[in-house]
Amino acid sequence: MSTVVELLGRELPADRLVVDPEVLASLSHDEAEWAEVGTAAVALRARSESDVQIAVRVAAALGVPLVARGAGTGLSGGANAVDGCIVLDLSQMTSILEIDADNLIARVQPGVVNNDLKAAVAQAGLWYPPDPASAPWSTIGGNVATNAGGLCCLKYGVTRDYVLGLRAVVGGDAGYGTAVPLGRQTSKGVAGYDMTALMVGSEGTLGIVTEVTLRLRPALTGTPRTVVGAFGSLVDAGRAVALTTRRGLIPSALELLDRMCLRAVEDWKHLGIEADAAGLLLARIDTPGDAGEAEARALAETFESAGALWATQSTDALEAEALFEARRLAYPALERLGPVLTEDICVPRSRIPEMLGRIEQIATTHELTISTIAHAGDGNLHPLILTPVGDDAARARAQLGFEEMLDAALGFGGTVTGEHGVGLLKRGGLERELEPGSMSMQRSVRRALDPLGIFNPGKVL
Repeated sequence: MSTVVELLGRELPADRLVVDPEVLASLSHDEAEWAEVGTAAVALRARSESDVQIAVRVAAALGVPLVARGAGTGLSGGANAVDGCIVLDLSQMTSILEIDADNLIARVQPGVVNNDLKAAVAQAGLWYPPDPASAPWSTIGGNVATNAGGLCCLKYGVTRDYVLGLRAVVGGDAGYGTAVPLGRQTSKGVAGYDMTALMVGSEGTLGIVTEVTLRLRPALTGTPRTVVGAFGSLVDAGRAVALTTRRGLIPSALELLDRMCLRAVEDWKHLGIEADAAGLLLARIDTPGDAGEAEARALAETFESAGALWATQSTDALEAEALFEARRLAYPALERLGPVLTEDICVPRSRIPEMLGRIEQIATTHELTISTIAHAGDGNLHPLILTPVGDDAARARAQLGFEEMLDAALGFGGTVTGEHGVGLLKRGGLERELEPGSMSMQRSVRRALDPLGIFNPGKVL
């Protein structure tokens, strides 16, 4: 019987196949260092949709698992290899196929880096809003796979809100290796089931996305305003977020950084950030003119009403940018301190203060070091649990704390994952979140579209 490497080698150039153990291992995992990783049989560095079709056909013929990856910046283990699989590396499919300024759309391959797309459309006076903290490195395909959010999704929405259509190589009744167009290019359209929305956030379990049609917006005008509030406790910062929502204020970004995070970034990058308060709220207002100025004043007043030590509109553009850069660098800065187990819970904004208090209780109960950052404006919290290298007892306590935070979020009416995806780390949490009937429907959809079970098996469900 032919091996998977032999069958792929018959149809693909040898330089696209990776079998070297060290290189293969580097392509076999994402950034979720606590998630298990299997041993792949081979990796394919795809250059085209036809390469992907070949990989899917071979995988189906042999019953071999197929795991797609982009830049590997995920935090849930969704791109981790399983034993004997083909790792399908899409990071070299980097063409921006079209920027249509007349219709405010772009067509791109999945390996295009988020920030590269932003820069390209900016030249046409346009803007692609989704901006995960990994935007300088993460790919559009990966963003689609997890329905990535980011700093400005509070006002402008998440990846799914910008995906009009896509092409995917699928299986099931369509035939394994068949490339199908899904969705549309028009601003409206309700013909048939919304298969595009189903694919967004499916984490490579229903097929392999090879092209994405994205909605764009006109570029913003003017200079955004930054409002900073310092708080004596994270719970007070949470109250400020809840009050912001209650007062109907919608900044384009509202981020939380705790003292540990700020100090970790400063020790690493020396941005000149002072980290005296327990936590900072960073808000960005992009409403132009006098209305934006009034909105910034109202937000600063809201922070003060909620108990801020101080709140002010930043007048130093470099200082404001340094603070937002610190937010984007939070995870790698903390990762330098030791193994990090990353949470991605999301709760109703009115329950943020309670959830932040519960995180502190869990840290105390299990003797854990937890640094909390958040897309606070939409209730998406990222408590990061740090453990000493080689401390198995601390890892065990961290796992307990991780699961307790999931349960707490569900108890507050929230969800176990706001933007990172289920992957491997949240499968148990997903089971607890969804009703049995809902889980059955999801399993039925997956079986219908992938009856052989070759697309990213063991992930999500």
